[in-house]
Amino acid sequence: MTILVTGAAGFIGFHLCRRLIKLDEKIIGLDNFNSYYDVNLKEARNEILLNESKLNKNKFSIQRVDICNQENLKRVFDKFRPKYVVHLAAQPGVRYSLTNPSSYINNNLVGFGNILENCKTYKIKHLIFASSSAVYGGNINTPFKENQNVDHPVSLYAATKKSNELMAHVYSNLYGLPCTGLRFFTVYGPWGRPDMALSLFIKAMLNGEEIDVNGNGKMERDFTYIDDVVEGLMRLIYRIPEKNDNFDKENILPNSSWCPYKIFNMGNSNKVLLSDYIEVLEKYLGFKAKKRFHPIQPGEMFKTESNNELLKEWINFKPETSIDYGIRMFVNWYRNFYKQ
Repeated sequence: MTILVTGAAGFIGFHLCRRLIKLDEKIIGLDNFNSYYDVNLKEARNEILLNESKLNKNKFSIQRVDICNQENLKRVFDKFRPKYVVHLAAQPGVRYSLTNPSSYINNNLVGFGNILENCKTYKIKHLIFASSSAVYGGNINTPFKENQNVDHPVSLYAATKKSNELMAHVYSNLYGLPCTGLRFFTVYGPWGRPDMALSLFIKAMLNGEEIDVNGNGKMERDFTYIDDVVEGLMRLIYRIPEKNDNFDKENILPNSSWCPYKIFNMGNSNKVLLSDYIEVLEKYLGFKAKKRFHPIQPGEMFKTESNNELLKEWINFKPETSIDYGIRMFVNWYRNFYKQ
């Protein structure tokens, strides 16, 4: 079987491909290596994947293709004929969507539509795609459950992710495409994106600069360690949803369907104050941060927390790595990679 992973040079895609390379399947990575953040970091990830693939019978190859280009994307599907697709390529970030909305429309809507079309055409056995905890938007009742209404997003990024869930359901309904959407909760760890809070904090602290603390440090996040996310993905690839001919359409919930379609939270189920998160980082750096406090920013959610009961029931696993361990691993990687 051939597995296609989009966003293979990205944070989650890179870690997933490292695990998949150890399997017997052939892995096709796809990434456009755009300049949203440091391309050198993406190239470094890709180099590791290629080197580790050489030690494992060259099971991995990378295709430098943009999912927004339907013709080039179709060539990849036609050439490699994947049977499983893990779609992680997207335009991430909330704040960037305030100033560059077209990037989200193109990558997260048009690009995802192209993925769905090819999955339909080439009869993919299972499409796993990345959604986000951001879809919970204006919800304030935590922990968030998949059956909650998610019709009140507070950012364009969140709106595109909710749209992805709806688009996937349509293809599952019309064409029987098995789909699993994952609402990731603030994924962090080694090789993390430099635009995320942990990377911004450590960079500023090591340079003797102030860190910007939004929500006056009172925001709460469900921080999810990357290894947990990868373990969940590995268990989900071959856990294919099936249609439910006995589905009760008179009692439809947001997380249920008659189609071969599933939506799951993937979080640590443990909300952490942003100020406490920073304290752990201070512990492993060995000094205090200079803080500059700000109110919550437009598009941000004040708190997130995941209920993972459905995920555990489905694959007998849920993320549990502590932030103490996760931040320690991140600090070790950061100092080594950036020579600091």
